[in-house]
Formats: sequence, C-alpha cells, structure tokens
Amino acid sequence: MNEQFRVAQKIGLMFRPGTKLPKDIKNWAISQLHADSLALGISRKTGKVEPWPQSMQPDLEERARLFRLYKENRKKEEERKDGQELESAKRANREDNRMEKKDEMKFAHRNVYGKDQIRMRLMSFWANHFTISNSNGAWQVVGHAMEEAILANLNGSFSNMLYKVTTHPGMLAYLDNIWSSGEDSKYNISCKQKVDCQSGLNDNLGRELLELHTVSQKAGYSENDIRQTAKTLAGWGAYLGDSEEKLKKKGGTTDHWDMYKTQYAEPGNKKILGKEIGAGKGGLRQLTNYLASNEYTIMHLSEKLCQHFVSENPQKKDIDFIANSWRRGKGDLDQIHSAVIDRAINSKDDKFQWPMMWLFQVLRLSDATFFKGWQNIYNYDNDLMDVEDIFEELGQNFWSNNQPDGYSSKKEEWSSVEMFERRIRFADAIYKVGKPKTSPEEIMDRIGANMTTRNLVESVGSDKGSRFVALMCSPELMGLKSV
Repeated sequence: MNEQFRVAQKIGLMFRPGTKLPKDIKNWAISQLHADSLALGISRKTGKVEPWPQSMQPDLEERARLFRLYKENRKKEEERKDGQELESAKRANREDNRMEKKDEMKFAHRNVYGKDQIRMRLMSFWANHFTISNSNGAWQVVGHAMEEAILANLNGSFSNMLYKVTTHPGMLAYLDNIWSSGEDSKYNISCKQKVDCQSGLNDNLGRELLELHTVSQKAGYSENDIRQTAKTLAGWGAYLGDSEEKLKKKGGTTDHWDMYKTQYAEPGNKKILGKEIGAGKGGLRQLTNYLASNEYTIMHLSEKLCQHFVSENPQKKDIDFIANSWRRGKGDLDQIHSAVIDRAINSKDDKFQWPMMWLFQVLRLSDATFFKGWQNIYNYDNDLMDVEDIFEELGQNFWSNNQPDGYSSKKEEWSSVEMFERRIRFADAIYKVGKPKTSPEEIMDRIGANMTTRNLVESVGSDKGSRFVALMCSPELMGLKSV
C-alpha cells in the first residue's frame, strides 16, 4: 500500500475517489486536526452529499424536551387498555422523539462523506475512551456528548475535555451520578427522616474516573480515594426527564450541563491521591485538572493512543514520545495528537482496524451507498439495513449497552472466524446493494495494493462481486499488511 493510503488507513478513513492525494502526508495529517468538521451526509432524494439537516441535530435543551415528550407518550400508551386508537401515530411520535437513530445515522454519514477523516477517528477514539451507554435516558444525548464534549474540544486541553465529558448529562446519567448524594448532605440527612425515601453515595462514576478515564489502577489508589472522588461528584447531574420546574427546584437551572444540586453535595474538603480538593461546585474542576496532569494519566493514555493508532504491540519509545509531548504541551491535545500522527507514520507496524472503521473505509474507497438517507430514517428499505442494525451486526455500536471500559483496540478481540465472516457478509452486501462506483482493479491501483493482495483477488476468478469481497476482506485492507 502506498504511503498516503497506509497513513490514511492507520489514523484516518481512506481517501474518497476523486480526492487529490497529498504529497506531504504528515503535513496533511496534522492540518486535518483543524479541518472543517461540517457534518455531511447523503440525501437519498437527490443522491448528493449535502450538509446534515439542522432540524436533525438539536441542542441539549431540545433533546431534554423531546425526552420528556417521549416519556409522556410512552406512559399514555402503557395506560391504554384497548391498544387501538391512535396507537400507530403515538408510536411514530415516540420514535421521532428518540435521538439515537438520528445520531447513529449522522455519525455513519459524516464518517463516510466527511472531509475531516482524522478528526472523525480521534472523536471515535475519545468517545470509546469516555464510554456512555444506555442508562437513565443517556442514549438521548450520546451523540451530543460525542460532538459537543469531545469533537468540539479536540483542539483544546485534555483537562478541559475531561471536565466537559465528566459533567455531561450523558455521563452523569449513564453511571448513576444523577442519584448520588453525599453522606452528610442536606438531602441525605433529610431523607433519613422520611418513610420510603432512598438516598446515598454512588461511586460508579468516581471509580471509572480514576480507573478508566485517567490514572488507571497503576496509580495504586485506594477505596477511600474512590469514595472521596464520589463525594466530590455528589450533587452533579439530574434526570433528563425531570420537568423544568423540578430542575429549577433541584439545581436552580434548566441547563443539564451545569446541573449542580447543592443540597445533594457533600460538604467539606476531600483528599484524593494526596491532593486536597476544595468543597463546592468548583471542587470537580480542581480534581479533573489534577487528574489530567497526573503522570499516571499521561502514561496510561499515551499507551492507549499507541495501541489504537500506532501498533498492536506499541514500543516504549513510541509511548514515551507521546508522553513527552503531553508533558511539554501541558496536556494540549493538538500536540498530543500531532505526536500520535508522527509515531503512526514512522512506525511500519500493522494496525488492525475496528469493524466500524473498516466499514467506513470500504465505503469511502468504493464510493458505495450503504446507509439510508436521512429522509428514510424510519422507513423500511428492502435493500438497506437500519444503521443501528448494521453497527449491531458488526459487533460495535457506541449506542449499545456497553461496558464502561469501551471496545478493545487489540487485534485478537476482532479477528475471530465469526468476526471475519461478518466482514465477508458485509462486503458482499455492499457490493450487491451499495453499487460501488469504483472497481477492485481501480482501487488496488490507486492504493498501491501489494502483490499478495492482487494475487488473492486474482485467485477468486473473474466474478466482480467475488473480487470485491476478496479485496475488501484481504489482510491488507483490514490493516494486517502495511508493506
């Protein structure tokens, strides 16, 4: 594979047909860090690539309103005994108020048609690192967190991204922090005096903030450190389905991204990993700043970035290169990501691609149409599956019921016979219904496919569909052959 496509495969999503290939791949890759992140998609009515409709990317306040409406309609349906009058209309209305299908489709479209392929890859890496899954209505705002907490902060500091993701209503809901109250909080003390009142400290987010998002278990934190972290987080967040009146009563605001309930907060200072953290709302920012600059965080995430973008078995020199950039830039993500790009280019090691990234790369290389247009989001299509079904079948969907540690970047997690057979089925479906506009021969010539790949394609005979499947499921196109 030639250098342009080798790099685009490791850290990007491949070049679409007609795209002029950059002569200086490193400068191009670094310039991609500030590429225009306009969300693009395809309209099935016109067949053209167009900006994603503004009506299908609502802000957080509108998402909360739609969620409340969804819950109201669902309650009405459940209360109906006959199950007849207006049932189908109500069901359609309820679906339209749920955001995950729209967000899944938008994510798929912008990865296939967007011009900011490296930013998309980085957004996916960090979205996986900061996993948010289906709990307490979090699915309604996963897409918002990916774009507004992660993508919008890719050029800032890791400290700021960490704070924005930690305080995002999706994360607070997913890990149950919206129900957490400090042991000595006003709410907890009052609750103990009432019948059938439940309250208490929840350490889910506190545990994951230390173990997964920052310092890792190598930091040797204690159960008390986790508890003190949970106390710092107590009071943050509210249920997405709460009415505006209830939100104002609890936190004095209707802004879910700034929801801090003082009556649920644990009073007093906390000590975490030897660091004194102040009381009140500002304590969390103190904590995330401290964790973001911690040496264990730097090493943990430098290794994780290497594992995902550089090599299946990252070398110490590559990890140290990224870590040193992290220290010099004091957590500046542009410098960190530039260091990742440098190591990915300089390392000739293979890097096996996630199923979803492989799918996006296949679609971009072949210019096939495999996702429904936004007008058909709720309509059945004889040829094209729903985006959600595609991701589920691939075994990788950011909107699924995922564990907090996200999807693995290790090849062995994705290279089983079953997972390989899934890629074969998808490649066959892409050829049959996606109508690729670029032939296997044209793709091989453009990417500079190696002789092993060319011989593999030749070995299956003259059938165009078989040749397409052989190419797209070749080791080289899955990231196993880089020379």
